[in-house]
Amino acid sequence: MGRLTVYPLGVLSVMVLALALERVWRYRGLEKKTRALARKLVDALSHRDLPTARAVCAESKNPLAHVFEDGLRWRNIALEDLQQVLETGRHETAAELRRGLWFIGTVGSLAPYIGLFGTVVGIMRAFREIAEQGDAGFEVVSAGIAEALIATAVGLLVAILALMIYNWLQVRIGSISATFSRSTERFIQALLYVESGAVAGGDGTRESEEADGPVRQS
Repeated sequence: MGRLTVYPLGVLSVMVLALALERVWRYRGLEKKTRALARKLVDALSHRDLPTARAVCAESKNPLAHVFEDGLRWRNIALEDLQQVLETGRHETAAELRRGLWFIGTVGSLAPYIGLFGTVVGIMRAFREIAEQGDAGFEVVSAGIAEALIATAVGLLVAILALMIYNWLQVRIGSISATFSRSTERFIQALLYVESGAVAGGDGTRESEEADGPVRQS
C-alpha cells in the first residue's frame, strides 16, 4: 500500500517539470526584449513620432507592449495619474508571469507529507504482517519497511526539485519585474518630453477618443 503514494508523487513531478519548462520558455530573453522595446519607444518619442511609437507597440509581442500602448492613449494628464495607469498595467503583466508558480511551490511543500504518508502506511503494513504471522523476523517486515523508505525518499526528492525550481523562477521574475520598472520609467520620461514640447509649442490639442482612446485633463 505504501508504494501507492509514489504514483501521485510521480505525476506531480511530471506536472512540475512541464510547468517549469513552459515558464522558462516564457521568460526566455524577456529582459533583453523589454530593454530593446523601451529603446525603440524612447527613440520614437524623442522625435515626437507618436505613430511610430504606436506601431512599435502594436508589432511587439512583448507582454509590456500593451501597457506602453495604453500609456500612449493618455494625453494631457497629471504625472501621478500617468504613473498610476502604467504601474497598474505593469503589475498585471508581472502577475501573469507568475501564473502557475503557486502549484510548484505547493508541490514542494506537500511532497514530503505525501512521502511521509507512504512511510506510515508501509510501517502499518509491516506491523500487520507481524500480527498475522506472529513472527517479527526480517523477512516479514522487510517489504513494508522497504516501501516506507522508498516513499520517503521519493517525497523528499520531489520536494527538493520543486522548491529549487520555484525559488529559481521567483528570482527570474524579480529580475524581469525590475527590468519592467526601469523600462516604464524611461517610457514615462519620454512621454513627458513629448508633452513638454506640445505645451511649449502652444499646441494645446488633444487626440480624439475615437483614435487614441480616453482623454483626461489633469
